[in-house]
Amino acid sequence: MDWQSLRRVVTTDNDEGRSRVLIDGEAAKLLAIEETGLAEIWAAPLSKGGLHDATDRLSKEDLRLEPASGAVKVRWFSVAPEDDGRTPEEKEAAAAMGFAAIGASHCRVDTVRHSAMHKTDSLDVIVLVKGAVDLLLDDGEATSLKSGDVVIQRATNHAWVNHGKETALLVAILMNAG
Repeated sequence: MDWQSLRRVVTTDNDEGRSRVLIDGEAAKLLAIEETGLAEIWAAPLSKGGLHDATDRLSKEDLRLEPASGAVKVRWFSVAPEDDGRTPEEKEAAAAMGFAAIGASHCRVDTVRHSAMHKTDSLDVIVLVKGAVDLLLDDGEATSLKSGDVVIQRATNHAWVNHGKETALLVAILMNAG
C-alpha cells in the first residue's frame, strides 16, 4: 500500500467568509503493518461549531479506532489478503496487537468467528475504493464486496476479510453520537 500517494484536501473559510484550502497533503496520522493499516483524514465535533473549526485535531491526538463521543472521524484503511500460512494463534496475536495499538482492545467483544472481529459504538459509512472484501458478522456475511460498494455498519460486531490477492482500500466515516 502506497500511503503517501493518498491525498487529503480539507477546506475552510477565511476571516472574510471566503472558502479556501486549509490542508492539502498526506494523512494526519498513519499506522501500518505490512499491507494492513489506517490513515487518519479528519475529525471534528458533530455540531455546527465543528463545521467551522479549522483545528486539525488528528495531528494532536493519539491514533484511536473510535471517534470521540459526539464526533465524526474520517479515515482510509486497508485490508491485506488473508495469510493462510499463519496459525490461528499467530492471527490472534497480530489482531490483539493491532487493536491495542489503536486503543481498541475493548472493542474485541467476540472474536470466535475471526480474530479481527470488533464492535465500536459508532455509525460507520464504509466505501470500498479498491479491491474486494467480505464483511463477516456474528450471523452471516456480505461477500464479494467490490469497488464502489457502501456498507452502513451500525455498531455491530464485524470483521473485514480479504480473500483476494490485492490489498483492499476503504474509506470510513465514523460517527459517535455519544
